[in-house]
Amino acid sequence: MAKPKNKKMAAALAAVNAYLQQEAEAAYLEQQAAAANAAQAGPNLWAISGRQEMMTMRRMMQLRAF
Repeated sequence: MAKPKNKKMAAALAAVNAYLQQEAEAAYLEQQAAAANAAQAGPNLWAISGRQEMMTMRRMMQLRAF
């Protein structure tokens, strides 16, 4: 027969495990919601503009326009 201390330890570990699973599920659902919102928002125009400007500067440096 199991000792009371072992039963308490098993119950505590089961509770911690259940809590960690709930937290992981909540984080996954938040991540999915954020991805859905980002997909609906469309492209980030500031990011696209910044990358285009960097490419323009690199091209000018390659052509030695400076």
